[in-house]
Amino acid sequence: MSAELDRTPRNLLLCEQSSLLDEKNRLSAQVQQLHFSYKVSVLLPECSSAPSHLDSLLSSFSSFYLIRNLPIYELLDKDFLQKAVYPGGVYGLSYRTRIDEDNCVALMPNGHLCLSLDKDSFELLGFEGKPCRFNHRSRSRFVVSIDLTDSSMAPGGRGYLRLLAGLRSRLHLHTDFLLSHHPGGRACLQPLLLRYDWSEHTPEVSRCHLTNLSCPVLQSCDPHSLLEWLGTVDADVSRENSSSSFLSSLVCPDPNTTLSSALRVSVCGLLLPPDIHRLIQELRHYLERPLLGSWVSLTVHGFVDSPVSWGDSEHGVLRGGENFYTLLMFHDHSYQLHLATGAHDTCPP
Repeated sequence: MSAELDRTPRNLLLCEQSSLLDEKNRLSAQVQQLHFSYKVSVLLPECSSAPSHLDSLLSSFSSFYLIRNLPIYELLDKDFLQKAVYPGGVYGLSYRTRIDEDNCVALMPNGHLCLSLDKDSFELLGFEGKPCRFNHRSRSRFVVSIDLTDSSMAPGGRGYLRLLAGLRSRLHLHTDFLLSHHPGGRACLQPLLLRYDWSEHTPEVSRCHLTNLSCPVLQSCDPHSLLEWLGTVDADVSRENSSSSFLSSLVCPDPNTTLSSALRVSVCGLLLPPDIHRLIQELRHYLERPLLGSWVSLTVHGFVDSPVSWGDSEHGVLRGGENFYTLLMFHDHSYQLHLATGAHDTCPP
């Protein structure tokens, strides 16, 4: 067996405990930091069907748009900058591009444009950048980060014209592109959408009712085992560890109990932090109702091939590309937050 495969990949896990009643808790700020999420999974113990208010909220996540073969220089269009980028709240990500092989692009709600480029593309672009921090000894990839709201990047300025010329005349970077905006929606994006082939999508909601679910005692379960158990529940992986199984040797951590019923709900798409924040608030209200479970869990998965993970921090992939967080909320308003990344990421905030 290869020595590379024999080693467990390094990962980073940051754990925090606080209360939603504490005015100094950092939960809202941390939720906003993961700009590009493709899936949120919710587990509701002792629940067979989602309450109507929660169901309505899950179905009201912001729609997003897939623009096919978008020239990246169009993100510098003056109308698009004025109506979407400068006011803030625009989220854009190249689609089906691989961060370890392809050129990848991200447009963040703070107006920052991030290009993760191979060496040849970086040299063609002819714009300032820096080597990818996860290149190790070989400089095969470069990161170009531009603040489009900076005065030096105003349309007509030297920096703007240099970047525009690089993207339009030398690099010719085109990609399928996911785009969304909060709270403006389509109106802010219309100048761009009208010029290209695009389709509108709404996040997909799925539900699964579980019975007789083995569940660890949360207060005595270590974070790694807890996240592993939640992952098996979300992926519907067997936790029986039977002698006839060659696929899974996972078991529910001890000590554990059995939930007579539980509801697993997931939402998939280009998911925006403001919608996830609304979901957290609704789950908080859900826990305040009598005769319901004493806790809920929410896990948010970032895109594996996004050029950034937390905030403007660089993201890379070697084996897994994980960047996610899991939030456990309890009926007394306390919470546990677990923020995790793979080997090619900086530490979460």
